[in-house]
Amino acid sequence: MVRITSDILQSVVKPARYTGNEWNSVHKKWEDVSCHFALSMPDVYEVGMSNLGLKILYEILNNREDTWAERVYAPWIDMEEEMRSRNIPLYSLESFTELNKFDFIGFSLQFEMCFTTVLNMLDLSGINVWAKDRGDDEPFIIGGGPCVYNVEPVADFFDLFLIGEAEEALPELVEVFCEWKKEGRPNGRGEFLKRAARVRGIYVPSLYVPQYDEKGMYTGLQTIGEDTPPVIYKRIIQDMDSVATMERPIVPYIDIVHNRIMLELFRGCSRGCRFCQAGVAYRPVRERTESRLRELARKMIDVTGYDEISLTSLSSADYSCLGGLVDNLMNDFSCEKVGFTLPSLRIDSFSIDLADKMQQIRKSGLTFAPEAGTQRMRDVINKGVTEEDLLKATGAAFKKGWKTVKLYFMIGLPTETDEDVIGIAELAQKVVNHYKETTGRKDVKVTISVSCFVPKAFTAFQWFGQNTLEEFSRKQMLIKEHIKDRSIHYNYHDAHVSLLEGVLARGDRRLSGVIYSAWKNGSRFDGWTDQFDESRWTRAFEENNIDPAQYNIRERAFDEVFPWEHTTPGVSRAFLKHEYEKAVAESLTKDCRRGDCTGCGICQKLGVNIVDWGKERA
Repeated sequence: MVRITSDILQSVVKPARYTGNEWNSVHKKWEDVSCHFALSMPDVYEVGMSNLGLKILYEILNNREDTWAERVYAPWIDMEEEMRSRNIPLYSLESFTELNKFDFIGFSLQFEMCFTTVLNMLDLSGINVWAKDRGDDEPFIIGGGPCVYNVEPVADFFDLFLIGEAEEALPELVEVFCEWKKEGRPNGRGEFLKRAARVRGIYVPSLYVPQYDEKGMYTGLQTIGEDTPPVIYKRIIQDMDSVATMERPIVPYIDIVHNRIMLELFRGCSRGCRFCQAGVAYRPVRERTESRLRELARKMIDVTGYDEISLTSLSSADYSCLGGLVDNLMNDFSCEKVGFTLPSLRIDSFSIDLADKMQQIRKSGLTFAPEAGTQRMRDVINKGVTEEDLLKATGAAFKKGWKTVKLYFMIGLPTETDEDVIGIAELAQKVVNHYKETTGRKDVKVTISVSCFVPKAFTAFQWFGQNTLEEFSRKQMLIKEHIKDRSIHYNYHDAHVSLLEGVLARGDRRLSGVIYSAWKNGSRFDGWTDQFDESRWTRAFEENNIDPAQYNIRERAFDEVFPWEHTTPGVSRAFLKHEYEKAVAESLTKDCRRGDCTGCGICQKLGVNIVDWGKERA
């Protein structure tokens, strides 16, 4: 057991990050369980504790008598210095056990900029960073989360990955482990990994060898072993009502990013935005029933004391029974002053009416995501909303008393012109003018947040090249030059980070050396603006003789073989190509949930169906 003394805690910011023992945390006897599983998000406590997927898996695993799931997060810079100077290994928050004594360490990989932090956490734990170097007495390192749809850049650091939704697959993996352990761990970790690879949705990188041609172009994977599947399809939950989920969330001692109950309405989104990997990865839409959601809300309020519930999903306002659910939830908790929030709003007046109803207790700003400044560009990305929709929605909000609006946009989208970029500033100005016309006042605040587009695997834009640093910078300044009203506040992302993300998002295993070198050069917490240092990565690319432009800037041919296609959400490549062509033609694709099947192939390939309780009632 690791002991953290008071002098250490007094020397770091937010010491409660490292003390554990929060309300609803689970404690068992170490010797009473067969499988010890450390769940982690490679970020600080406040971020990791806000991850819904880890909350769900924590409860599912701890409901098993043979398993104890504990938590671990990345220590901040000050705590890392204390730990390294005193030779204190990274430890779990429940039992304060060194991580190298666990059977599994599971990392939720939410985005590519966390990769170096994974290596740093392994090193702090005294665990070999490279999977090939790990001995039989070291934990199995498993990855999950959105990044599994191209894990090749970090494949050499992980023993296995879980592709897709883990509620059913992870317990199956634990069963395989416990059986192997009961048999006396025959033939070491290699034997377990072979058995694990037979679990649907499990990818074991060591059983696949990447192939390249004489020009260095990736040509595919060679499998090792007769039983090794050439393609790993995502695991998916069909019935969201019956699957085990979170009912007793841990209540932290300090504020965290999402310090409230997260009530997951449904999985998936079928709106078909062509830039969005999540929209493909989590298809099809599968809703929970209103009765189940009310039951979960009541249970979680009763065991936590929280006074706020966030109605969470990729596009929460698309829940088919949302109006009735909100009315019933507000009635259920009318005497307890529980507030409700929608993290994402549709650009329509229905969403405004709901937001107004839900924010009677605590009123905050409204957020919309037009994504692009002109109608042409919104048609390219298949956003499916118009300028009129936005002005109608914001106008309805202004009439109900809102005067703070945030708008999200992207630059660097395929086929983008300067006119499209300037359109962002012009659309923000139209919202400001609409407020003045609607209310007769000038006290409006419109914040536009502009990110740099990163092409992702399994999207219609996976073939497109990313903008250069110079082009991103020019477009950022072009927007700034066209903002004339002080009511408009302008934020934009660091293009250096987006370009690196673009490399890692569509990279192959040759990037593992770059990631390792960047970590050795001091990189960690690369998603944090004050911690990211581009020079460390520049040196890493040079040290490994790799040109990053080959991964992010280069346009890809339609017949090019991609290094991510063996871990797939089930989408048809032909469908993505067709969507690419429709994007260039500025043609829209309808939401398959509201009309005919669009042919993505996921439902047919995986044997699942859309679950829409609004249609069931109609």
